[in-house]
Amino acid sequence: MRSRQGGFSLIELLIVVAIILIIASISIPNLLHSRMAANEASAVGSLRTINTACIAYSTTYGGFPSNLSNLGSSGAISSTSADLIDNVLAGGSKTGYSFSYTPGPVVGGIIAVYTLTGSPIAPNQTGQRFFFTDESAVIRFNVSALATVSDAPLQ
Repeated sequence: MRSRQGGFSLIELLIVVAIILIIASISIPNLLHSRMAANEASAVGSLRTINTACIAYSTTYGGFPSNLSNLGSSGAISSTSADLIDNVLAGGSKTGYSFSYTPGPVVGGIIAVYTLTGSPIAPNQTGQRFFFTDESAVIRFNVSALATVSDAPLQ
C-alpha cells in the first residue's frame, strides 16, 4: 500500500505566485507615489526651517547669511557657523531634494534679501514639484520648471 503525501500541486503554486505579482504590481506604484509625497513634504519643512534660521541669523548678526553653510555648525558659534540648522541641510541636500541659497547684494555691509529654491534631485522620481521662497517666507511651487517669485504659493 502506498501512502499519499500531502502538498501543493504545481498549478496551485503558480496561482499563488500570480496573485502575489498582481498585488505587487498594484502596490509598488502607490508606494513610489507616497515616497515622492513624503520627499516633497520634507522639502517644504526644510524650506521653512531655513527661512526661520535666516530670520534668527538676521536678528543676531544684522543681515542674512552669505551662504547656506553659515547656518550650520563647524565649531564655535559665529556668523560663519551659526548652528541654526543641521549640517546635512546646510550642505544643500536632503531627502531627494537639493537646496540652492542665493544672497542678495550687500548694501551698507548687510545682506537684506535672499532667494532659496528646492529642486528634486531626480524629477518625477524623488519629487515632482519645484519650490521657491525668499525673505517673505512664502513658499511657492511649480510642477514643470524651477519655481520663481511669480509662481503660485502653497495653500
